Amino acid sequence: MDPKEASLRMKLSVSTLAKMRCKGDGPPYIKLGSRSVYYKVRDVDAYLSDRQFQSTSEE
Repeated sequence: MDPKEASLRMKLSVSTLAKMRCKGDGPPYIKLGSRSVYYKVRDVDAYLSDRQFQSTSEE
């Protein structure tokens, strides 16, 4: 999926997702050429699943 689709799935803005790529704290991505960025659905879903908590003490 492209960044727009990934941002909708993650409920984040496209720019936030871009900042996460720069900082290295977002889901894994694939870069084709100099500008095209894509995400695998399973990587985005795994990223979201890894951030699921039951209480604030787990964070």
